[in-house]
Amino acid sequence: MTSKRARAAGATLGGGLPPLVVDYSGERLAGVDEVGRGPLVGSVVAAAVILDPSRPIPGLGDSKTLSPTRREALDAEIRDRALAFAVAEASPAEVDELNIFHATHLAMRRAIDGLEPAAEYLLVDGNRLPGHHVPGQAVVKGDARHPAIAAASILAKVARDAQMLALDARHPDYGFARHKGYPTREHLAALERLGPLPEHRRSFGPVRRQLALF
Repeated sequence: MTSKRARAAGATLGGGLPPLVVDYSGERLAGVDEVGRGPLVGSVVAAAVILDPSRPIPGLGDSKTLSPTRREALDAEIRDRALAFAVAEASPAEVDELNIFHATHLAMRRAIDGLEPAAEYLLVDGNRLPGHHVPGQAVVKGDARHPAIAAASILAKVARDAQMLALDARHPDYGFARHKGYPTREHLAALERLGPLPEHRRSFGPVRRQLALF
């Protein structure tokens, strides 16, 4: 039977979602999330976070619902207060070699492996676990249902957005600072006009089609 402590640890962050029951009651629970499955360019980035129950962080939530300024402020708080955190990635070449699903899980496993102290249990955003030896459970809409997953989503989002800003500084004509690599009309027009960069994912349809033309 799941303990009251485990149920409390899995309390929903926002309204409208069912309470999350977590089958673990210790303090080395890691939330895991990723950012960057949909873009045409750059790495897929994952993060894993073990929060410190004695140092709660108010305002954690799904990174997509937070402003960039708020995400960056929470990123700094998470790095300061968490028991452990790690950010990892799978490169565009690995995305092309493995496919985005397997590359996402590779990035997650790397993030989990980077935790010190190590996690004893995982809460992974989504509907599949990444194939790590640490036990855990997949949580649909997890970044809105558990603070550790929300924290991981924030670290991953801030890290990947920083990569896109750096890429924008090197290649301003593609608009990466605005669309973050997603296949917007602006990005597709730049691909057609300028051709793919080495950082583009060659296995993704719009990039593959443009490579055939250049």
